[in-house]
Amino acid sequence: MTLYVLVKYFHVLGAIVILGTGTGIAFFMLMAHRTSDVAFIARTASVVVVADAIFTLSAVILQPLTGGLLMLLSATPITERWLLASLALYAIAGLFWIPVVFMQIEMRDLAHEAAGQRSALPERYFVLFRRWFAFGFPGFGATMLILWLMIARPF
Repeated sequence: MTLYVLVKYFHVLGAIVILGTGTGIAFFMLMAHRTSDVAFIARTASVVVVADAIFTLSAVILQPLTGGLLMLLSATPITERWLLASLALYAIAGLFWIPVVFMQIEMRDLAHEAAGQRSALPERYFVLFRRWFAFGFPGFGATMLILWLMIARPF
């Protein structure tokens, strides 16, 4: 196995983790939210925050490192249009993902507080949830386009 293949393996693995964790987090958070069970929402939000911190963050850090190394090993210039588009989309995904992390933390805290007080979720939780949901579409869409660009290299 060459160094290039090994680095490419980790780069693809990082993409899988980002897409898989993002999809899983969105699914479980949405399903918990739909139950209206405050304690369940609080527990799910806690797991979501931890999963994002462990899996998504590590993959988000790994991607530019392995991608940069792949560029060097393959002598791919940064001026390749598919690569420039991928980098721009990565920045866009980050601009949506970073606020989502803080929204998840605040939603978790609000849900834990409501569960502890055996009260309903405050309106702030619902505002954050709607924003969190909306931010998922451009963030996830950008990562899906990056994956396509990495495979197809259309231009």
